Amino acid sequence: MKKIITLSLFALGSIFSAQSISFKGCVPLFENQDYALIKTGTDATSRNIYATTPITGDQPCGGLGTCEFKIQWNNTNTRWEFLADSGNGDFVNPYLIYYTTKQNTTAGNPPNAAIGGWTENTAVTNGDCGGNLTESNSTFTGDVRTISLALNEFDDKRISIYPNPATEFINITGLSKVKSIRVISLEGKLISDSKNTSTVNVSKLVVGVYFLEIETENTVIKRVKFIKK
Repeated sequence: MKKIITLSLFALGSIFSAQSISFKGCVPLFENQDYALIKTGTDATSRNIYATTPITGDQPCGGLGTCEFKIQWNNTNTRWEFLADSGNGDFVNPYLIYYTTKQNTTAGNPPNAAIGGWTENTAVTNGDCGGNLTESNSTFTGDVRTISLALNEFDDKRISIYPNPATEFINITGLSKVKSIRVISLEGKLISDSKNTSTVNVSKLVVGVYFLEIETENTVIKRVKFIKK
């Protein structure tokens, strides 16, 4: 029984970590502490919504007064936003603290500090956050994208993959001067990275849709979508 409970807790922990974002930043306003933002659902565009829990409107912190946050997609402005509740727990008129200026793709989760161009909204913060988010002034890990995705897939008819859908291996033809071949999830997570090869092992992938991302020696990125069944 103890073993079963331990395994169950481990599984729950794995699910939790895969569905959450760990954030620390804007220390003058949010204090020097880590916040866990849990995936609470998806929006109309199928992008994830993350929030600190519970949201009660009374989670205290120094500079801002209340530290309850959301990360969600703003479809009107086509960007990801980091929002702080104004103190009533309903996020009706939240404070916009940061917003992305890069990597505003169709991916379902936000980019991290390194690739997202998270910009401080100084109209609200008065510059108290100390500037835009970077890897050196913040922690932004978990269910975030770490690999840059192109806004549009590269269409190169010279490259073909088979079989597609695939169960064990994918064969690639039409390659030239390839530096790296990566398997990327729809969320932008790096699954595997291999050197110049014409065969990719996909047997251990979970059933779903992925990108095969091909980088050439002159850094041109070519992306082909495939299905693992």
